[in-house]
Amino acid sequence: MRRPLAMLLFATSFAALGHGGEDHGAPPPPISGNVAPRAAAASEEFELVAVIEGKQLVVYIDRFGTNEPVTNAKVEIEGAGAKGLANEITPGTYAMKLPAAMAPAKHALTISIETGDTADLLTATLDTSLPVPLPVHGFDSTKWIFGSFVSLLILVSAIRLVARYSREKKVRGT
Repeated sequence: MRRPLAMLLFATSFAALGHGGEDHGAPPPPISGNVAPRAAAASEEFELVAVIEGKQLVVYIDRFGTNEPVTNAKVEIEGAGAKGLANEITPGTYAMKLPAAMAPAKHALTISIETGDTADLLTATLDTSLPVPLPVHGFDSTKWIFGSFVSLLILVSAIRLVARYSREKKVRGT
């Protein structure tokens, strides 16, 4: 009885072999399909993020050193088929209407910011192209072959164990 049990344990121990060192922690959250196209730029004075929201370009501007919103600034935007002044909609947030149709591409933006004490010119690239789909993990046949082999060993061991047990039962006469 001990020998078949040892064979069964030996056969199933192969399933615990180590492998390529992959991290099996929590998977990263999926990227949302509705992330708006955006651009970012920074200088010694300002930092900004430009985002397409609906039919307008919204620019969030703050001071680089203190991260405080830049208010009451003159913000002029050129690029992505648009040119003109952006209006402040909330402190540090400026918006400007975009042309009706914008082709999927990488658009160069030039953003001029003038406040009472500072002026700066920032450039950024607004990528409106479609997101690149992530590659699908391919089929790995070695895992299936190894799993099939281990399953076959377990099955054969179990059949031998049952056959031996039934033979011993017949020999004992019970």
